Amino acid sequence: MILAVAAIALLVGADQLIKYLVVRDFALGESRQFLHIGDTELMNLTYVRNDGAAFSSMSGQRVILIGLPLLLLGICIWAMWKYGRTSPFLKWNIALVMAGGIGNLIDRIFRGGDVVDYLDIRLFHFAVFNFADCCICIGVFLILLYMLFDKSETDRPKEQGDA
Repeated sequence: MILAVAAIALLVGADQLIKYLVVRDFALGESRQFLHIGDTELMNLTYVRNDGAAFSSMSGQRVILIGLPLLLLGICIWAMWKYGRTSPFLKWNIALVMAGGIGNLIDRIFRGGDVVDYLDIRLFHFAVFNFADCCICIGVFLILLYMLFDKSETDRPKEQGDA
């Protein structure tokens, strides 16, 4: 568990460092080329602030956007404590979700309710997002895969007393 907590701290630190550099070096709304192949734009760095959740949903609902993640972080702590010892895969993916949640929660609390976003996919129209969002999405996706394909509960032979 100590390594998972250290990983969470490292990921949150990386998220906050990137956001600090974007806020320091970009004007709000400024966009710079980042990943391109020839004339095809794949991704730019674009500094925007989001006062909502995914795709700006629940915009301006700061109390909910702080309270709900706090509740979900509590559930993650419980899940990591309960299942993290038996499944390292699950533990590390819960840690990813927690790191992303904490990173965005720090923004919500200390940046007036806004989250700093900067990853702008240009190949197709998509929302601008950040490193913390990536951690959350990857962690949730892998947890869902684990839940779909883990056979440890169903493959165990039932013991004599089980009915």
